[in-house]
Amino acid sequence: MTLAHSAGHSAGNSAGHSAGNPVQRGHLGTVSLLAWAGDPAAGHDTPYLLLYSLGDGSAGPEATVAAMARLITEAGLRTGGGLTDATAPGATSPLRLLIEGGYAVLNLPGVSAQCAAPPEWLAAVAVRGHAHVIIGSLPWPQAVPGYPVSEEALHSYVGQEDILLAAGHALVPVGRLR
Repeated sequence: MTLAHSAGHSAGNSAGHSAGNPVQRGHLGTVSLLAWAGDPAAGHDTPYLLLYSLGDGSAGPEATVAAMARLITEAGLRTGGGLTDATAPGATSPLRLLIEGGYAVLNLPGVSAQCAAPPEWLAAVAVRGHAHVIIGSLPWPQAVPGYPVSEEALHSYVGQEDILLAAGHALVPVGRLR
């Protein structure tokens, strides 16, 4: 399995977002995107994208958790398990996933992130036409952009039930720039 990630935090003005408490963009800290695909030999060739924060936001890790949770809500997702299927006929979602020049680009309200997509991920996306996007609310400070993330480190993060339950999950169709 090949993993690819890079920092991609781009925050916009929170004005105009949903009512209530908008995401405090400075509280997000360093937001990164990681792409990988399951093992096709094991019959599991799903392409995954994980959007996460290092937890280094301006108000500390606790505020980062709250900001990421709010980001999940603004993306139309829920935590606690369950998968939002944005690929279903008639489904609408503020999540946009594009592939351009070998990069996966994920856009959601106020945040855009990109990472180089490994060949296995691109092949899985070509077959499926969508990716399983995970937006983690709990920080992952060990997965610093620009440094390799081992398969074991990935499994130790996304393999924890509390991490997965605190995350938003969606199947998101993949678009391509023409």
